[in-house]
Amino acid sequence: MILLRPARPADAPALARMHVAVWRRTYRDLAPQSAQDALDEARRLAFWTGALGDPARPGLVLVAESGGAVIGFASGGFASGGPATEAAFAGRAEVKHLYVDDAHARRGIGRRLLAALCAELWAGGASGIGLGVVVGNDPAIAFYEAMGGRRHGRYTDPGPLWRSDNWLYVWDDPARLPTQPEGDGAA
Repeated sequence: MILLRPARPADAPALARMHVAVWRRTYRDLAPQSAQDALDEARRLAFWTGALGDPARPGLVLVAESGGAVIGFASGGFASGGPATEAAFAGRAEVKHLYVDDAHARRGIGRRLLAALCAELWAGGASGIGLGVVVGNDPAIAFYEAMGGRRHGRYTDPGPLWRSDNWLYVWDDPARLPTQPEGDGAA
C-alpha cells in the first residue's frame, strides 16, 4: 500500500538521495556536467534539511511512502517557499518538485502526488497552478499534458547553476487535473 503524507524533517536524507538520483538520470543529456556535479547529495541534503526543518519557510512537501520507505515526493506552494520563481507564473501557485524513485515509476505515484499537492494548493486559495518543465524533457511534458496541463509560455530559469529553458504548464481550473485515485495508487 502507498501512503501519501506530509514530509517530516527525518525524511530529508531520503529526499536528498532520490532527488539527486532521479534528477541526474532525467537531465543527464540536458543539463551541463557542471550542474550535475554541483547538485550532489550534500547540497540537496542541506536544501531539504532547511526546507523541512524551518517552520517559517512556506510551502508544502508531500511524500509517497511504501513499506516505511519514501518512494516519491512533490513540493510546491505560493510558491515553494516564497514568491514564484518566475514572473511567467503570474500569481499562480508553483509545483516546484515532482520525483518518483525509478524502481516505483509508472505506477500512478506521480499522478497521485500531483493531484494531492494541487488539491492542497487549491484548498489553500490558489487561483491557478503552474510548473516549469525543461525543454527536451519529453517524458515529463507528455505526463503533464496527460494530466491536463496547458502549455502557457516559456521562460529561462535563472539558475544559479544552470539557466535552463523551460515550458510553463498551468492548471487554472481544478477540474482539469485528474483526481487522486483511491486505494494503493495504481492509476
